[in-house]
Amino acid sequence: MERGAMPGPPPVHWDAAIALGFTRVGGGTLLAERRHSGPLRVQKALYPEGPAVCQTILLHPPSGIAGGDRLRVAVAAGPGTHAQITTPGAGKWYRSGGEEASQALDFTVGDDAILEWLPQETIVFDGARSRMETHVRLGNGSRYLGWEILCLGRSACGERFAHGQIRLHTRIERHGRPLWLERGCLDGDDPLLASPAGWAGASVGGTLLATFPPHMEIAPVLAACRAIAPADGAEHGVTALPELLIARYLGHSSEAARDWFAEMWSLLRPPLLGRPAVRPRIWNT
Repeated sequence: MERGAMPGPPPVHWDAAIALGFTRVGGGTLLAERRHSGPLRVQKALYPEGPAVCQTILLHPPSGIAGGDRLRVAVAAGPGTHAQITTPGAGKWYRSGGEEASQALDFTVGDDAILEWLPQETIVFDGARSRMETHVRLGNGSRYLGWEILCLGRSACGERFAHGQIRLHTRIERHGRPLWLERGCLDGDDPLLASPAGWAGASVGGTLLATFPPHMEIAPVLAACRAIAPADGAEHGVTALPELLIARYLGHSSEAARDWFAEMWSLLRPPLLGRPAVRPRIWNT
């Protein structure tokens, strides 16, 4: 700083958290707990399918995450509940001046409960420094279906993810026994972004994860999922591990990835979650 210069204002960081708790009341699911600090909100509980399924739309009013921001989302779906959470628009991670931003999702799904995590895509700007963590804890007979779509750079304006860093950690466990554990770290100049063993030059990658009971015959469901493909012809794959079905997208269109995952969700929801697929209205806006 030059002699005599006045110090600038300190950077403003958001430290936001929200905790949602769902309880079974009669034959329905009630949003019984809603605590928040900072700019994370859900406006109201919605019941487009009747009282059995409680839908909430998670809002982040700043609409983007900047360097130094910290977001924490905790969801507890109590025994026998069915909670569905989605978002109104794409998440954005802005270019950082050096500090890392973070988002932590902590989901607890009680015995015989269902949690659906169906966000819009996440756009990581060039120069962003981000850490994204997802931890799902399952009880007896509980089920989880969720996806993440990651866009590297703003492709609509020709931007690439050439600088910055993305750190990823996803864990799904049942009583402490891991069903899925994935860690990743991507730098803006990482050779894996262009390598056939990595992103192969793609700018959009997505993962859908759905649990199923250990006794379930998954082969017919897997075959039905493999019979559909993304509209843009992108690289994709669907496979099954013990108690877990995984779908991957690797291409250049977040819209094609989202539409493919939504079609996959429509196929998976009846056999895995026991309910017909009713698309959230927010997806049409």
